[in-house]
Amino acid sequence: MPDYQFQSITNSGEARSGVLKGRDRSDVVQQLSSRGETATKVVKIKSSKKTGAGSAVKKRLSKVEMAAMIRELATAQEAGLPLMQALRTIRQQASPSSGPVLDHFIQSVESGDPLYKSAAEWGEPFDDLIVGMLRAADASGQMSTILHQLADLLDRSLELKRELLGAIMYPAIIACLIGISGIVLVTVLIPRLIEPLAGQMTLPWPTLVVMGFASFIINWWIWILVGFGLILFAWKSWVAVPENRFWFDRFKLRVPLLGRLLRDVAVARFTRTLGTLTSAGLPILDGLKITRDTLGNAALAQAVDSVQEQVSSGKQLAEPLERSGLFPPLLVQVVNLGERSGKLEEMLLHSATAFDRQVNASLKIFTKALPPVLLIIMAALACFVLAAILLPLLELQSLVK
Repeated sequence: MPDYQFQSITNSGEARSGVLKGRDRSDVVQQLSSRGETATKVVKIKSSKKTGAGSAVKKRLSKVEMAAMIRELATAQEAGLPLMQALRTIRQQASPSSGPVLDHFIQSVESGDPLYKSAAEWGEPFDDLIVGMLRAADASGQMSTILHQLADLLDRSLELKRELLGAIMYPAIIACLIGISGIVLVTVLIPRLIEPLAGQMTLPWPTLVVMGFASFIINWWIWILVGFGLILFAWKSWVAVPENRFWFDRFKLRVPLLGRLLRDVAVARFTRTLGTLTSAGLPILDGLKITRDTLGNAALAQAVDSVQEQVSSGKQLAEPLERSGLFPPLLVQVVNLGERSGKLEEMLLHSATAFDRQVNASLKIFTKALPPVLLIIMAALACFVLAAILLPLLELQSLVK
């Protein structure tokens, strides 16, 4: 069995880490749960046997190419081609990065292994979500249908990432421009204007503050850069601790605008992923185990772990979701109705579209609210700098009179 490196939190709040052997990631999570620990991170330790060109190609295989490859395989299966013939057909027109993956699949399937096992052996970017869907496709006999569902899920996930990147890009550019213009103004222009006046009058305190800040940057800029590097390193080390990551992710959910956006994104992923997995035939517990890793938030992932434990003890899904306090009432209501009607997967997939619209609405609010906030900050700084320039000039003018 492969080795998995884990990070976990005990019931008393103590952070632990180590290595465990397991059949898959879910098996390791179960082992930790039986020890009274909640897994916050479980990563398969890659074997060093695969080296050379094969491992280099792995790194270049993007999730966009992987989603396209799965879509092509689904289409070939839908056309009636057997799995081996479908793989060979796709391989003829494969890109340089997906070609070695398909070669591995063909060789593995020819030797009698199922497709999900081949994907698990290859490793990244075939994560637990993809392997679980492939396992469900193999068990249900509905390979083309489930592969299309998986391709839709991956496409939506990539689309959501692009939307998030697009939403953050404009505010990030504004913030960078504000920072650069402020540094140039304070360190270059203001000293040239104010220094000739320093010996003629007592400078007002805004001017002294700006001049002191400019002098500090000019004389200590190397140590400032070193300090930023040390702070970044210390921050990454601090966040790497599971308990710290949990509290930081929980704090992010409480930040105005940002917290709502992060929660809406996570809920949209949770709903669509869990709905897709359960509609493919995976048990609800397996679906929850896989879905937790798509949330991108340690606090929400731990809440899903708690939900999973309570569902495994016989409780309905809606009750522990509501008790966690991190999921919106609409999701709880949808799950409750789905469980009562026996159509949980249909309700989840239908509501996923509504949650996607909510994500788009939250993105619009975030992108429209953040630039004015940055402009207000820039205006306040500009007013302070302007006061630092004008006050000594006005005082000089009064002295001249």
